[in-house]
Amino acid sequence: MAFTAKDVQALREKTGVGMMDCKKALVETDGDIDKAIDVLREKGLASAAKKASRVAAEGVVAAYNDANAGALVEINCETDFVAKGAPFVELAAKVVKTVAIAKPADVEALLATKAVDSDKTVDEEVQEVFLALRENMKVRRFALIEGHTVSYIHAGGSVGVLVAFDVDDATAANEEFVAMGKNVAMQIAAMSPEYLGKADISTEELAKMKSITVDSALNKPESLPMPILNSIIEEAINEKKWSDEDTEIYKGLDQKQRKNFPNFISKEAMATLAEIAVSHKAEISENKIFGGLVQGRLAKQIKEVCLLEQAFVRSDLFEGDVNGYVNSVAKSLGADIKIKSFVRYAKGEGIEKKEENFAAEIASMIK
Repeated sequence: MAFTAKDVQALREKTGVGMMDCKKALVETDGDIDKAIDVLREKGLASAAKKASRVAAEGVVAAYNDANAGALVEINCETDFVAKGAPFVELAAKVVKTVAIAKPADVEALLATKAVDSDKTVDEEVQEVFLALRENMKVRRFALIEGHTVSYIHAGGSVGVLVAFDVDDATAANEEFVAMGKNVAMQIAAMSPEYLGKADISTEELAKMKSITVDSALNKPESLPMPILNSIIEEAINEKKWSDEDTEIYKGLDQKQRKNFPNFISKEAMATLAEIAVSHKAEISENKIFGGLVQGRLAKQIKEVCLLEQAFVRSDLFEGDVNGYVNSVAKSLGADIKIKSFVRYAKGEGIEKKEENFAAEIASMIK
C-alpha cells in the first residue's frame, strides 16, 4: 500500500513521534497507519527498556480534587524541559484524575487501570508520551485520600500538598473554607512539617529527639547553664586539660568578656570543654536546670515539626499557630473543622541525581 506525505503527517499527529520514525514505520507496514502505530509503540517499549536505567529525577507533582476524594501523583522524567512541556503536564493531569476516580491500590494497579477519558491504560498513556519525547519516565508514587480535601501545587509542580479535613459538606463548599484549606496547604509546602500534632509523634521518636537534644547541648558547652559551664571550665583549668595559654587568657578576662569567652580561647579549648561535658552526661542530665533547658529546646523542635503547632506564616491573616488559625475560621463559619491528615511530595526527593561533568564529556567527544 502506497502512502503520502499527508499519511506521514497524520501518523505524526496521532503519535507525536518524529517524521523520520513515522516514515520508517509506514514503509515497514506498507502504508497501514494502524499497524504503523503498533510498530512505533513496540519500538518505543524496547527503547524505553534501554533508557530505564537513566536517572529520572525531574518531573511534576500533580493534584486533583473532587467532592469525594483528593489525589497527588509524582511522575518523573529526565529533564526539566520535558517536565514543563504540555504532553507531560497533560499526562500527569490525566493520571492523577485516574487515581482519584479509580482508586487503585498501588502504582502497579494504577498502571494497569484504564486512564480517564481514554481507551488506554495508564501504562500505555505513559508509553505514548515516551514515544513522542524519548525520555525515561515513570509514575513514581501517589497518595489518595477520600473525603473532603484541599490541594496546592507550588512552582509548576515542584511541590504538591494534599490536606484532608473533617468537615461537613456545606462548610466544605464554602469559599472561606476553601481559602483556609489552601493557606494551610501552602504552609505545609513552605514549612515541611513531619507530623500533624504532638500526639502523632511516637514515644520512641520523642525519646530519640530528646537524646539528640541532650547530646547537642553537651557538644555546645557555651550554651549550657552557667553553673554547669563554670563547673566544667573549673575542671579544665584545675586538671590542666587546657593549655597554659588558654588558661591564662581565660583568667585574664573580665566579667563581661567571660560571657563571650569562646571568642578569646582556642578551638581546642572549646573542644576540650565539650569532651568534659559529654563525660559527665549522666550527672548533667539529672540537673534540673539542664533538664529545663532540654525541655525548652524540645518544645521548640516540636513546634517546628508539628503542623498544628507551627507559627502560621500568613501573619497578615492570623497571629498564632496553625491550629488557632483553623479554629478561627471554624468559629467564623460556625462549623467544626479539623485537619485529619496531610501529604507533601517534593519532586525528585530521595532520588540520587547523576552529577554531570559537561567539560569532560565535551572533551571526550572531540578527541
